[in-house]
Amino acid sequence: MTLSNGVTMLLPEAHIESVQSVMPFKITDPRPARQVSAADPVGLGIFQQCLHIVLYYTKATEEDSRWLHAGWIKESLSRALLEQPLFAGRLRTSDGGELEIVANDSGVRLIETRTPMTMAEFLSYKDSTEDTEDKLVFWKTIDERSPQYSPLFYVQVTYFQCGGRSVGISCSVLLADLLFKENFLKKWANIHHNLLSDESLPATPFYNFPHVEKSGNPCKNIFVSIPSKKCGKTMIFNVAAEKADSENDEALQLCVEEAESKFGFGKLFVKINISSCSAIKVENFQKGLAKPKLSLIAEADWDYFGAKEVEFREGNKPATVSYWFGFISGGLVMAVPSSADQEGASVIVTVPN
Repeated sequence: MTLSNGVTMLLPEAHIESVQSVMPFKITDPRPARQVSAADPVGLGIFQQCLHIVLYYTKATEEDSRWLHAGWIKESLSRALLEQPLFAGRLRTSDGGELEIVANDSGVRLIETRTPMTMAEFLSYKDSTEDTEDKLVFWKTIDERSPQYSPLFYVQVTYFQCGGRSVGISCSVLLADLLFKENFLKKWANIHHNLLSDESLPATPFYNFPHVEKSGNPCKNIFVSIPSKKCGKTMIFNVAAEKADSENDEALQLCVEEAESKFGFGKLFVKINISSCSAIKVENFQKGLAKPKLSLIAEADWDYFGAKEVEFREGNKPATVSYWFGFISGGLVMAVPSSADQEGASVIVTVPN
């Protein structure tokens, strides 16, 4: 049997083995909120659009226990959510009829899956076939009528037959900037590493359920992910501080023009204007011709955001990292303010296929 035929048969057999909600380690008080301004939330797609990140890790050590490792993932994630509780929050409609995300500790969904493939087989198949990696992330679109019940952040840990694992992140596009600006993944990984190094902690983490593996009864047809295909190509730009004004579209125009010249034209771009951590505005982006001041804009790539340096275990950096936006129909342009120790902004432009 050839590799391609074998992979075709094995790929659908990845099983969900557990689904849990992970809340912040302590009650969030006071509860921060992010105002979401969108004239047409359904038309702009804010209930569907999401960012996916998949980090692939080879087996760290021969003694590495995947289930014990999963327990520490949950433990460290609950502590990391203290740094950014909005990820564990929900989108709701305020008394005044406005949308907002409130950090109400409802929790992040964490899904554990197992596949009979090795990581090498999967990556080989991924390189030759589109839309393979959607098996490594979990996402359900936000309920338009009752958004308060829909998670905004999912983590899927997938165990490969070889002992390697992937960590798949799915985040509402309304919170995607916080992953980058605050370097959430690296902070989470540092917390995880510190937990593993703390000899005062018990050998078994609080979130450890060995009976899940022993039962041998995967959770079939109970939790269904809505596939999020790679529906566009993305370019990243670094914009100088003097052109990083969120109210000035000139720099964004330049970035969109560059992306379209490389990938082809998009239709109606959605602009995500992030004025602060407490407010976000989503609107249609009016394209136009910008003045050529390319010296203020430099092309970058996803590596700029540092995911390739995220080590959950010391010395075990990701073998590879994938990023893509899901459910982007016309196009997306988003300016992410730089962190406190940097100047300017990063502009992310996705042009649909």
